[in-house]
Amino acid sequence: MAQTVTLIPGDGIGPDLTDSVKEVVGALDVDIEWEIAEAGETVMDGEGTPLPDSVLESIRRNKVALKGPLTTPVGTGFRSVNVALRKELDLYGNIRPSLSLPGIETPYKNIDLIIYRENTEDLYAGVEHTVGKHAAESIKIITREGTERICRMAFERSKEQGRKHITVVHKANIMKFTDGLFRDVFFEVAKDYENDFEEIDDRIVDNMCMQLVMKPNLYDVLVCPNLYGDILSDLCAGLTGGLGVAPGANIGEEIAVFEPVHGSAPKYAGQNRANPLATLLSAKNMLIHLGYAEEADRMQTGIEAALKSPETRTKDLGGSAGTKEFTQAIVSNL
Repeated sequence: MAQTVTLIPGDGIGPDLTDSVKEVVGALDVDIEWEIAEAGETVMDGEGTPLPDSVLESIRRNKVALKGPLTTPVGTGFRSVNVALRKELDLYGNIRPSLSLPGIETPYKNIDLIIYRENTEDLYAGVEHTVGKHAAESIKIITREGTERICRMAFERSKEQGRKHITVVHKANIMKFTDGLFRDVFFEVAKDYENDFEEIDDRIVDNMCMQLVMKPNLYDVLVCPNLYGDILSDLCAGLTGGLGVAPGANIGEEIAVFEPVHGSAPKYAGQNRANPLATLLSAKNMLIHLGYAEEADRMQTGIEAALKSPETRTKDLGGSAGTKEFTQAIVSNL
């Protein structure tokens, strides 16, 4: 039977990117059917909400979704649809791999890092309010349950992938109760995996930032509370070429939503200028999740071959190709 996947095209360049995915995945001849579900700015006027119930119902029914970028207003307007999806569907694990790719020039070589970011708690729980006229307060929430499940996800998946070094990132020297709990639970969970890893350690978040800039190749898997994971995952994306090459996934017990992590860039919509790489790599990881590992490998090989030539790389990656030309190059390589 065909696997039905919810496809949220997104705002701005989102439809350009997801069209690229449909073309490449179609060329792989995998048995996937796309169920289109619109969300974001495009439905705000008609639905009165950027996240209609029909979108959530589609994802709950299909268990897997691929999402294009959605616009989040800064300071005003509706709350992030991305955050709402994570909370509504309890997608507690945000997984952000950073991998060096051919043809993309950066000061760093052979980067292969994965960040596991707790996705529902910390300051992102959104418990904040004003205090009188001159102050505002946001409450940092870390729970034992929330920490344990992201740590166990990180250990289990890293073990399956044969990774050998896992590091918890925290600021427990200052926030001894909240970050202290996150660190303590990590090492409690680690006791079940001591024989599976060569190194299990911890780093204070500011030191971790320095370490990643100076010697990122020493690290393998990072486990982080929500805020630090958000910041460090963008830092790691910078090691490999930026957000345009950074795939992402939001994983829960039963549901998985795969997405690029960059913005919607509305001024480039429909101009054949968008770089679909992050969305394609997210789709590749979706294929692995669905059990299409061989097809995912073919897709990765086709992408890397297209990246080697300036004629088939997009302009933001130092090439001359548009969205469609890059996509067609990958299809030809397949």
